[in-house]
Amino acid sequence: MVMSVQNNTDLTPASFVLNGIPGLEDIHIWISFPFCSMYAVAMMGNCGLLYLIVFEDSLHRPMYYFLAMLSLTDLVICSSIIPKALCIFWFHQKEIGFDDCLVQMFFTHTFTGVESGVLMLMALDRYIAICYPLCYSTILTNAIIAKIGIATFLRGALLIIPIIFVIKYLPYCRGNIINHTYCDHMSVAKLSCGNVKVNAIYGLMVALLIGGFDILCITVSYTMRAVVSLSSADARQKAFSTCTAHICAIVFSYSPALFSLFSHWFGGHTFPPSCHIIVANIYLLLPPTMNPIVYGVKMKQIRDCVIRILSGSKDFKAHSI
Repeated sequence: MVMSVQNNTDLTPASFVLNGIPGLEDIHIWISFPFCSMYAVAMMGNCGLLYLIVFEDSLHRPMYYFLAMLSLTDLVICSSIIPKALCIFWFHQKEIGFDDCLVQMFFTHTFTGVESGVLMLMALDRYIAICYPLCYSTILTNAIIAKIGIATFLRGALLIIPIIFVIKYLPYCRGNIINHTYCDHMSVAKLSCGNVKVNAIYGLMVALLIGGFDILCITVSYTMRAVVSLSSADARQKAFSTCTAHICAIVFSYSPALFSLFSHWFGGHTFPPSCHIIVANIYLLLPPTMNPIVYGVKMKQIRDCVIRILSGSKDFKAHSI
């Protein structure tokens, strides 16, 4: 056993080389512009949402606390991958340390799971608000929101830690070049000369467990809300107005994720590697970019706050003090 660990240590590279998008190296500089633009929008939009939620008293409600969790999660996800991707595209700085690669992998995969969990919590929040409006404030207290937020993070982290642990101690004898813009779990595992079947199965199980459970909860909550909202026109209008933004966020998050997952497992030879990598980046970058725009446009309270700021209203300054 000691000899095995020693041999694996000897076969651990000091660093990896992130090769970007193979086959499209000549247009990396052009690909970088939409990446950079989306990252800038994601940073400004999510930081703006966090600022509004922190300083605007009217937004100190459970729905907006969950939105703040989503914004913070989006900031972590896009900041984990885009700066390094831009370094690859602009400066050809492709090298990343072995431990740095594991850290990037942990944050990317953990907070992807956290984002799915937060979307599920937001669906449950709307379910309680519409179906049990009189008990809403007593059910979702600040303490409860903090606890379920921490539980959502721990769920993602505890499921990803075994992957990181196994990846760290795999023997690597197939080079150190990763054909990707970031340290994706299976892209790194494929460089190992060990048996990575367990990695592939466990990774798929985690994706299906987190995504499947969250989608089931979201579906059930929307079904129950649909039944309740049939009771009156006012209920239908309220349900529609409060859920449109959330439905858009779910579509932006799960559509590229499901395409990436199924194309990787069932269409590996149908789509070129560059397609997989581009979709994987869209999967991580599109939700952080679009969520602030969707919630800013669709949610009246946030829209009103933004209008007050842009118009220089003293009312917002008074709320911020």
